[in-house]
Amino acid sequence: MRGVDHLPGRHAIHRLLGLLGLAAVLLVLPAISSEACPFCGPVGDSLARRRDTAGFVCIAEAADRAHPDSTGLLAGAFRVIQVLPDTPGRVAGEPPALVTARVAAPVEGTAVLFGSTDSPPRWTAVAADETLLGHVVTAPAITEPVGERLAWFAARLEHPEPAIADDAFAEFAVAPFPAVREAAAALAARPLQAWVADPATDQRRRGFYGLALGIVLAEGSSGGKRLSTAPLRTALDAAGGDFRAGADGLMAGILVAEGVEGLDWLVDRAGPDRPVDQRQFLAALRFAREYLTGKIPPGRISAATARLAQSPAVAALAIIDLARAEAWEEVDAVAAWWDAAADDPLIRRAVAGYLVACPSAAARDHLARIGRDDPAGLAAARAAADLPLGR
Repeated sequence: MRGVDHLPGRHAIHRLLGLLGLAAVLLVLPAISSEACPFCGPVGDSLARRRDTAGFVCIAEAADRAHPDSTGLLAGAFRVIQVLPDTPGRVAGEPPALVTARVAAPVEGTAVLFGSTDSPPRWTAVAADETLLGHVVTAPAITEPVGERLAWFAARLEHPEPAIADDAFAEFAVAPFPAVREAAAALAARPLQAWVADPATDQRRRGFYGLALGIVLAEGSSGGKRLSTAPLRTALDAAGGDFRAGADGLMAGILVAEGVEGLDWLVDRAGPDRPVDQRQFLAALRFAREYLTGKIPPGRISAATARLAQSPAVAALAIIDLARAEAWEEVDAVAAWWDAAADDPLIRRAVAGYLVACPSAAARDHLARIGRDDPAGLAAARAAADLPLGR
């Protein structure tokens, strides 16, 4: 923070972001969070987290076929075979010999049961063969350092057992970027390169694999210095503007590995004929501002965002990002959108929010000019964005 939270402009940014948040979601621009991978999509709790927060963890056998319960969710009866005694959340007492547990899909044969710490416990079950049961038992505890845990899961990211591969990915998907960077030594460049290039790779994972490959190349781990970022650039071109292809993570990987050089290359390719790429590039720029300012100057990130703001497809979101970053040097370019976006209320709302938040004399001059030329339009934009009328 820059010590200006008390200023009206700061509150104007917050209101604008809140009111335009739905637009950002609809345009597939994930918010950057230090607590999770911004390119991985939503994932459920990992098996280790479920294990370590459960009141009971049991090995069981399905006693009947699953059927919808009173809420419409699938549930089935399970016969408890063994209770794992040393789980961190273990509560006193013993579970019943037969329990009813919710399942994501019908289970035949063995399963691992997780009972909540409630009394009586609520149960969920996951189909588990011997390999998956071993994975559940041996996975490192959630109390261990995140980087060390990720190093254990790295070797299981594309495990032949899909449930184990999914679980390893879930661990990385919720890990903060610094922890993933700590685990770089356990990530190998050549498998990541192959996964990024393979069209059969799960689309949700390609973005993370692109980011991970960028980390390995930047860190010089696992032979990373012997490889270039060409596989990332090739995979990005092959994505063909498909928002499901993990392009935002591939772009972030390029920024991690190449810094300013990669930024310039991405700016050049994010033309107006690539609106989906532009939206994904905005997500990568948000990531860069959060984590890469030691490698890419913040002013260069703002300049790239302002370049994207020239495109009607992403102008509103780019202007919001400029306001969030307090990139006030772009005030004239932002103000120019007022007349150009007469038929786009989202862009006008973003322009008004930026100008109200901006502390410069130029912003006040632009607001005064707009107020003279289009008082009704400015009043409507301010009302829609809940912006103060006193400036």
